[in-house]
Amino acid sequence: MDLILWRHAEAIDLELVGDDMARTLTPRGEKQAARMAAWLDRQLPDGAKIWSSPALRAEHTARALQRKFRLSPALAPLSGPEDLLQLVQWPHARSCVLVVGHQPTLGQTVARLVGLSAGECAVKKGAIWWLRYREREDQSHAVVVTVQSPETL
Repeated sequence: MDLILWRHAEAIDLELVGDDMARTLTPRGEKQAARMAAWLDRQLPDGAKIWSSPALRAEHTARALQRKFRLSPALAPLSGPEDLLQLVQWPHARSCVLVVGHQPTLGQTVARLVGLSAGECAVKKGAIWWLRYREREDQSHAVVVTVQSPETL
């Protein structure tokens, strides 16, 4: 199973709207989302399942990919890695799954899957972490396939 964790692109400040779920992307965030979406569109296999947080900034990031996606409250801000992993059926899903979500949940999920002792790692706005589940010699683990940032594409 491949799991791609995509942090939403840069969003407007909370103070401007007062509702965290209503924050939209900044012009810079729109460019970040478009750049990453163009790269992802070339990499994603047909049939990949795409999930997004219902927060507008995540939904707008997912929309940049121009593929069908579903919203899930399990990916809302402050949800936990357990919610994310249960939603995507890690590690048993048969297809590639892309999740558009938030920090700290994405960083906590990466840390858990790759065994980081810190319990969380940084995921830049608009960046992706592509992880793959592997079984070898009666051992299973997640490996990092790639980490991409919109600034480096």
